[in-house]
Amino acid sequence: MKPANAVLSGLGTTVFEVMSQLARQHDSINLGQGFPDDRGPEDVLQAAADALMTGWNQYPPMPGLPELRQAVAAHDRRFYGIEADWQAETLVTSGATEALAACLLGLVEPGDEVVLVQPMYDAYAPLVRRAGAVPRLVTLAPPDWRLTREQLAAAFSPKTKAILLNNPLNPAARVFSAEELDLVAEFVEGSDAVAICDEVYEHLVFDGRSHIPLITRPGMRGRCLKIGSAGKTFSLTGWKVGYVLGAPELIQPVAKAHQFLVFTTPPNLQAAVAYGLAKEDAFFIGLSAHMQAKRDRLAEGLRGLGLSVLDAQGTYFVNVDLAASGWNGSDVAFCRTITEEAKVTAIPLSAFYAEDCPAPVARFCFSKQDTILDEAVARLGAFFGRG
Repeated sequence: MKPANAVLSGLGTTVFEVMSQLARQHDSINLGQGFPDDRGPEDVLQAAADALMTGWNQYPPMPGLPELRQAVAAHDRRFYGIEADWQAETLVTSGATEALAACLLGLVEPGDEVVLVQPMYDAYAPLVRRAGAVPRLVTLAPPDWRLTREQLAAAFSPKTKAILLNNPLNPAARVFSAEELDLVAEFVEGSDAVAICDEVYEHLVFDGRSHIPLITRPGMRGRCLKIGSAGKTFSLTGWKVGYVLGAPELIQPVAKAHQFLVFTTPPNLQAAVAYGLAKEDAFFIGLSAHMQAKRDRLAEGLRGLGLSVLDAQGTYFVNVDLAASGWNGSDVAFCRTITEEAKVTAIPLSAFYAEDCPAPVARFCFSKQDTILDEAVARLGAFFGRG
């Protein structure tokens, strides 16, 4: 037979699956994959159950249920002051990854360039290449993971169609400043490009910070697609409900790609997410505070073992600078060693770089039960002889 598509068939197994298999093999505590281990809000779950039993279970509208699209527009008005027409400027997708795929397939032509900021979610580069575009990389390095004018100037060119920006940034746990976002906006405008903004961790920012969507910066309202995720906001990652907000001329081609990727998303889950997005402010504040406490618990435990823990400003993750912690090997070797011998699993940050990983760093997920986090620290302490 003739060969399969070279972009996708040439990919290896995702690092999350590799490390999860290794964790199962060694009965290891898995702090690699980023998902909470609780049930999520009971009232949101009940809303999904009620909608399943009493609501519509045939095809919902391709762009999403009107009630969820209205809720997305109301959410962004409430938290960020964004005024959007829900009928023309919102779209519901089957998760944020599908949203990313639809944005790229709907907007990018073969030969275009797309700026990617690494470390990055491992789907970004394959999706860009499958759309026929060329990734142009901006490489951030620990400990501050800061964007600079020099990096952006080297990545943007007359061929730039888009930048894909993840903020808060997984896996670096960085929240970009207003100054950095304005710098990105300057280059987006200067190259007549668009910004695809993966903002799934928008409600997981810590230490009094506020999430700033790029779409709210001067000149960006008509150039940004803002992607959100019910999975991250409601700790229900298996639901795979995402949403996109942007100007009509951007949403329209994205919707056309979406209709031939999945067409639509389960209606009962859409109804429940619409309910959830209207929850009181205390829920969203409490989510951030709850995850910040878990961040502090794990970070303090790791520091107590003598590990060099980097600042975690948002997301589900803390990172350990392995060289500064006295580890002389690679981050892959470290993560494999602690999985096999300490029975604790982390993810090597080199897996999030398409090339030129600047330093060995290990990522640990803290969105787990406190007893699990404590046991992971105890196991690592025993392994390092510091418990």
